[in-house]
Amino acid sequence: MPIDTAANHGRFVVTDGADRFAVVRPWQRPGPDGSDVQAISQLALDRHGRVFVLQRTEPALRIYAPDGTLERSFHHPPLLDSGHGLHVDAQDRLWVTTYDAHQVLAFDADLRLSMVLGRHHVPSWERPFNHPTGVHVAADGDIYVSDGYGNARIHRFAPDGQLRRSWGRSGREPGAFNTPHAVWVLPDGRVLCADRDNDRIQVFDGKGTLLAVWDGLVRPMALWAPADGRTLYVSEQVPRISRLDARDGKVLGRARAFGIYAHGLAGDAAGNLYVAEQGSVSLVAQYRKLDPIDSIDSTGLTDPYGSTLPAQP
Repeated sequence: MPIDTAANHGRFVVTDGADRFAVVRPWQRPGPDGSDVQAISQLALDRHGRVFVLQRTEPALRIYAPDGTLERSFHHPPLLDSGHGLHVDAQDRLWVTTYDAHQVLAFDADLRLSMVLGRHHVPSWERPFNHPTGVHVAADGDIYVSDGYGNARIHRFAPDGQLRRSWGRSGREPGAFNTPHAVWVLPDGRVLCADRDNDRIQVFDGKGTLLAVWDGLVRPMALWAPADGRTLYVSEQVPRISRLDARDGKVLGRARAFGIYAHGLAGDAAGNLYVAEQGSVSLVAQYRKLDPIDSIDSTGLTDPYGSTLPAQP
């Protein structure tokens, strides 16, 4: 089937060595008032395919339908004043880290505030929080937070918000962190941390025991794994997107990312990826997974880095 090339600024086709993706950027459409994303930090998808975009400005959240149409904007002053990490759990609760307010906030499916971890604008040394970066809720309901700009820690909380344990220290040796920037928990309970400024991912069990160190990355920014937990996608500041075998960290493929760098990353059940691009212009890029039978019209290719599909009227 031919690719629909009607997009705001054209599309590119990239491959990570196995899969091909049609890149739509920007994917999101402006709101009815002409507003668009600004200072984007992270994004996440719920089970209905809606895309939640976290901004470092007001409104903090913009929520898009699967076709990129803005459904609503949301803000919660004064708490949502410095959003950084974003996660939607299995119950469609929304989790946000506010890096300069030193908190983790949870909102229910109706965007009502349901939990607050940490004290507003009160940082803590080694304890939660000191500029937290990422959050992920495991299958058992426990909450994991990468506490990475001030501290160099991972914190694990019970579903009721009680702190179970913390681990990590500043450094370069295995088990230490240099800006733990994101956290992801696989279905088997392994805890992955994007140890950004050490150019690696570190793998722990739920008690904080180091299991593995996966090198060969360049400033990993965000992590996302499909529900089966067999593969892991990593956005890097190169910019690029790497696909790893989640069993052992082996690189399975790499694709070019666009913009200055890909700060945020998420995906959907169909294998499409969504990237939060930061730079002089912030936008959401969709990497739409192509079937092997998809045909590509190569008319008018001019871009030296990949296949350019110009937008059509």
